[in-house]
Amino acid sequence: MGSGDTLKLPVIDFTDLKLEANNPNWEAVKSQVHKALVEYGCFEAIFHKVPLDLMKAIFGALQELFDLPLQTKILNVSQKPYHGYVGQYPMVPLYESMGIDDANVYEKVESMTNIMWPNGNPSFSKTIQSFSEQLSELDQIIRKMALESLGVENYLEEHMNSTNYLLRVMKYKGPQTSDTKLGLSTHTDKNIVTILCQNEVEGLEVLTKDGKWISYKPSSPDSFVAMIGDSLHAWSNGRFHSPFHRVMMSGNEARYSAGLFSVPKGGKIIKAPEELVDEEHPLLFKPYDHVEFLKYYYTEQGQREQFALHTYCGV
Repeated sequence: MGSGDTLKLPVIDFTDLKLEANNPNWEAVKSQVHKALVEYGCFEAIFHKVPLDLMKAIFGALQELFDLPLQTKILNVSQKPYHGYVGQYPMVPLYESMGIDDANVYEKVESMTNIMWPNGNPSFSKTIQSFSEQLSELDQIIRKMALESLGVENYLEEHMNSTNYLLRVMKYKGPQTSDTKLGLSTHTDKNIVTILCQNEVEGLEVLTKDGKWISYKPSSPDSFVAMIGDSLHAWSNGRFHSPFHRVMMSGNEARYSAGLFSVPKGGKIIKAPEELVDEEHPLLFKPYDHVEFLKYYYTEQGQREQFALHTYCGV
């Protein structure tokens, strides 16, 4: 790994920040967010809004979920690619994950919960919904700052209303060896913003623009990783970087993580605002439908390509 041991993600403190205006720290934090999204496409967010007991509960809930029999877990299905149960892949044998659409809405979580536990599991539903709701506030703060920093905050309402939330929960089995094994292949996220948290087992690595790997080590129990996906990269006409990242595993312990994804709604066309297209920044991507792109991405050809979005709709 070499220099990957010394490189660190930028750390940004969101303590006491709210979406309401007239916050004295807003401009300073916004400037840090803009710089991090341009240079790294991600950063570590310190966000105290999620209580530590809820953080503990979410990982207990994930363990309970993934301990269910495989025949139960595969009932987590979705018409959208990669929104249902994913596992049993020979390429990444340590990895399995599940998606919970609209995870900030209790009724939606409950309907998924009742498929997994036909007699119900109210504490699981409440934990998932509360966690997602708290994290959605951080997502909205970041996106508001991102748009303001580009001078296109007039699109904010339309931008926020065109997305919903997917909570993707993940388990990586410990490879039972001190050798490092691939937990999840190198990829970029395809959505707007991803907010990730993990249990004490590390493994996330982020690739810098100049090709160096950063091994992420949380600096506090209130730490989350906020990361730009291809949708916001395209919408910002390339101004915000969508970073490649992967998970590398060693040792015996399982790694659990949860990611709140802000995802363009079905039928939503991703199109850069005209204010972000000029001689210095020519248009990079033709307008595209996010779900249609996902369908392409999960084809054999799409999976072979490093920059699938460029092939799909690059100018």
